[in-house]
Amino acid sequence: MSTIPDALCCSFGDEHSGRLVGIQRTDGSLQTADSLAVPAPMFLAVAPDGDHAYAVLDHDGGEIRTVAIADDGGLVELNRHPTGGAEPCYVSVDRAGEFAFTANYTGGSVSLFPIEPDGSLGERAQLIEHEGSGPNTERQDDAHPHSIVPGPDDRFVYAPDLGTDEIWCYELDREAGLLEPAAQPPVEIHAGAGPRHLAFHPNGETAYLLNELDSTLTVLAREGSSGALDPLEYVDALPGDLPDEERAESYTADIAVHPSGNWCYCSNRGHDSITIFDLGGADGRAVERIANEPVRGEWPRDVALTPDGSHLFVENRHTDEIVTFAVDATDGSLSATGDTLSITEPICLAFREDL
Repeated sequence: MSTIPDALCCSFGDEHSGRLVGIQRTDGSLQTADSLAVPAPMFLAVAPDGDHAYAVLDHDGGEIRTVAIADDGGLVELNRHPTGGAEPCYVSVDRAGEFAFTANYTGGSVSLFPIEPDGSLGERAQLIEHEGSGPNTERQDDAHPHSIVPGPDDRFVYAPDLGTDEIWCYELDREAGLLEPAAQPPVEIHAGAGPRHLAFHPNGETAYLLNELDSTLTVLAREGSSGALDPLEYVDALPGDLPDEERAESYTADIAVHPSGNWCYCSNRGHDSITIFDLGGADGRAVERIANEPVRGEWPRDVALTPDGSHLFVENRHTDEIVTFAVDATDGSLSATGDTLSITEPICLAFREDL
């Protein structure tokens, strides 16, 4: 009989293979449960009901699939749709479980799907194309949305664009089931930053933008009624004494804010570390890099905190493993527990309880 999963993981494989893997957690350690073959899964999100998940695939021009988690823990595909843009790299779900959003990296677009009462996805309701470029001619030749994230109140939706050095801001019209441009135009981030992933402090008044191309974290103030974001400062994710040639070969990947609001963590591919940031008090704006913890592997593509914040799991893509770290409740430091789980090219992990 299948084991009921606590989380799901994308095991990339290649354009013709890959899997979504159920993961069970017991006392901090992990074991695999059921899995479902899907080609080239890039990212996934778990619905608020915990019984459905949505995965975007680098397959057939860009695709999103709905997966149901059965009572016995089995994974069952319900339906699939084209995302409307090539190389979708991110999917998220609003807290009400009514809409799914995708970022289509090469397609230069974001898309919206309604979620039906049975958890399946309806036909794509919207495709919005971004325009622009940045100073890095190799990576910023065009718009490249790298994530799309509902804000703390589900009213505003934010799409960091690596290609344009901006965060595109939308307001969700629930009645129409569409995204509308927010009053605030795209938020400009410093040139060549390469915005990638965005996360929010539990207070909802501060946001953290992870920039891939220059390995920095931008701290932003958020105004609740308008949803407007205002960049305050940026903080280096890498040690200041790192040689330039090593810095040039490292790229940030994912960010996770601790549920206490005291720390956040980001992964560095190349430097192969997790940066620990102290968020500096109740407002979360006095951010300081306090350590870089080695990941005990190579190319940490994604990180995931347990919902209670007790453990951090690191998906090391190039060494085919998920590595477990215990989180110190007093200072946020990380300690490798020695527990690892072998998974082919793990690139995303999402807990069922984590909304």
